[in-house]
Amino acid sequence: MKNQLTRRRFIRHAAAGSAAVTLLSARQAPLAFAAEAAKPALLGGVPVRQGGWPSWPTWREQWEPAVLKVLRSRKWFRGSGETIAEFEAAYAQLLGAKRCLATASGTTALLTSLHVMDVDAGDEVIVSPYTFIATYNAVLLNNALPVFADTDPASLTMDPASIESRITDRTRAILPVHIYGMPCDMDPINAIAKKHKLAVIEDACQAWLAEYKGRKCGTLGDLGCFSFQESKHLPSGEGGAVTGNSDELLDRCTAFHNCGRATGSFKGNGYFTRGSNYRMQHFQAAILTQQLEKLVTDTAHRRENADYLSAQLKQIPGIQPARLPENSRAVWHLFPFRYDAQQFNGLGRDKFIRALNAEGVPCSSVYHEQYFDGILDEAINSRGFKRLFSAERLKAYRESFQELKGNRQVCATTVAMTQNMLLAERSDMNQILEAVRKIQAHSAALAKSA
Repeated sequence: MKNQLTRRRFIRHAAAGSAAVTLLSARQAPLAFAAEAAKPALLGGVPVRQGGWPSWPTWREQWEPAVLKVLRSRKWFRGSGETIAEFEAAYAQLLGAKRCLATASGTTALLTSLHVMDVDAGDEVIVSPYTFIATYNAVLLNNALPVFADTDPASLTMDPASIESRITDRTRAILPVHIYGMPCDMDPINAIAKKHKLAVIEDACQAWLAEYKGRKCGTLGDLGCFSFQESKHLPSGEGGAVTGNSDELLDRCTAFHNCGRATGSFKGNGYFTRGSNYRMQHFQAAILTQQLEKLVTDTAHRRENADYLSAQLKQIPGIQPARLPENSRAVWHLFPFRYDAQQFNGLGRDKFIRALNAEGVPCSSVYHEQYFDGILDEAINSRGFKRLFSAERLKAYRESFQELKGNRQVCATTVAMTQNMLLAERSDMNQILEAVRKIQAHSAALAKSA
């Protein structure tokens, strides 16, 4: 995605930039460069930004001794060391949660939580449709239906007003997703869950340190789930966590993720109960613990740049940053905004993205309407789901995808930039703004171009 000048353009750029210094007599060179720089890169102009962006993930040499200590100890399995427990305690404290359980991934955190909250074969879970596919899959792997609430186009998160109409006598839980590290509006979601006696499992896999009304995401429902995959703000290659404030629930989670071994207050059937191996390894925990302080400072940096971008972008007609719930703070795993092509002379969203990438500002559309990709058709046409649900229910379920008008709008108009870009400097944010303004100024020409 890194944009590079051709050799000829680079020479032209360098020659124009050095013209004043070398006092060349051809005064047209700087003027020619200025005209070319003002033209969109997609139309042959000079990109606004010609350098790269902060790399991700990052590593520091001072973190290495803790990892080497684990490796040299030969105590790599969870049951033979304390490094994982130390990370769990530190992460729980950082979030303000009573307990944390480290897992093998964000997906296994979701699977563990769904099992512990008694989501079983033939059940239904209210889910956000605007999310990574793992959220869908975790429900399907419990042989339950992921029933989609609609997406609020202003916030890009689950619309609480769309939840109750999706609840049936089979609904067991609500699974809101704090997508891109933006908190869902949890008060009305929790109120609906309480009214209908449903569990609330937060998919906070992109929301480390995100805040909703003074509390951290992952502590707002019955259980919260996190991911530490390599792209995440707190990475260890793979890894995840379940957080919560109930010893009983976390004991059950611990048992389930550890091959069903009885744990604490949860005795199961004497010793073993149903479970799987979703354990983290000690060297992963060592990597994570070393990065907790950096997570805090990086989050503050991203927020500062995101706040600046939001304030400036909303001044550009056709660009609308996401709205957060009152008294909430996002952490911006991606930085999204809504794009209105009509305000850009009909320049389509895909070509706008191409134009912005050409200016040296990487961006993409990210998620689309994944429920039409075939994964859910495969599930509901399977032998197992046909045994669990009536033909009428599965037909109505498939038809309900057409009702997700808010999500369709979000998928068709959202543009997002990656989190590492927010770790750059204020001057780099100004280049992003310059690129967007440049594209709008030339949007009519771009719309007509091939």
